[in-house]
Amino acid sequence: MSVELLDATTVVEYLISKNVISPEENAEVEVLTGGVSNVVLAVTTSSKKLVLKQALAELKVSEKWEADQRRAIVEADAIELFNKLSPDQVPKLVFLDPHRFILVLERVPVGSTVWKSDLLAGVINPDIGGALGKTLASWHNFGEITPSAKIKFMEDSLFEQLRIDPFYRFVAAKNPQIEVAIRKLINELEGDKTTIVHGDFSPKNIMVAMNDDVYILDFEVTHVGNPVFDLAFLIAHLVCKFFRAEDRLQAKLLANTANTFVKEYEKLRAISPSVAKHAALIALARVEGKSPVNYLSADQQKKLQSFTKAILADKSDFAVAGLFEMSAK
Repeated sequence: MSVELLDATTVVEYLISKNVISPEENAEVEVLTGGVSNVVLAVTTSSKKLVLKQALAELKVSEKWEADQRRAIVEADAIELFNKLSPDQVPKLVFLDPHRFILVLERVPVGSTVWKSDLLAGVINPDIGGALGKTLASWHNFGEITPSAKIKFMEDSLFEQLRIDPFYRFVAAKNPQIEVAIRKLINELEGDKTTIVHGDFSPKNIMVAMNDDVYILDFEVTHVGNPVFDLAFLIAHLVCKFFRAEDRLQAKLLANTANTFVKEYEKLRAISPSVAKHAALIALARVEGKSPVNYLSADQQKKLQSFTKAILADKSDFAVAGLFEMSAK
């Protein structure tokens, strides 16, 4: 059943009706862009800086891609959990409307930038990768040793709709020569219920403040599953940007960011030997999947496709550092 979507002309009245803001406050509304799965609006008053998200039933991509709007409820539960674990890195949940799939959270500090935009602009600080590796490992450790925390995230249909189908199955169907290898990776994800997984640990969902504090957003694909996915998802994005790097310095900094991310994670938790394979597949999906990146040239896409398909066809495992060294050749 479809629900009415909010926009810049209706959001203030809605928030007043829900007592999130008062009628006396002069509210300013800003339409935020960059996502394909939600209506995202920023609402600012004299006392509040908020972001409202409303889940879409069909994602805004060229291929047909439907997703259960109940992911807004999953995200609200995840924000509450991870805000308790990392209050300085996860904004606080303010309000949830489970009937219209709307959530409202505090906005990150003004002046913060999207990490994806920083990386594409050549602003690359490997220490950001280290901070993220440390945080992610602590979350995965908590999820593994805290069974009571897993209860709200046991349903994995959203992960199937938003990750396995558009990234893994869709690419497998296009590439019979590596389909068996991809199926093995799918089985690895589906057969592991180790911990609570973010599911969208991507530079587009990470904000960096002017003092380099890091904020992590977008928890709608949170589920109980295999932690290798979070590691591989972030590394895959760094691989895509590595292929776009304009000079050797940028390439080196991107490789160092990935290596620092893994190194800090490994200080708290071991990683799967298959992480580079998953990263290669996800990077390939950013060209051949349902949600391709828009910053790679045709030549860069071809090079990435050849490289990642060779990795997936190779039966041996290798380290993340080797992933960047090999793609540099």
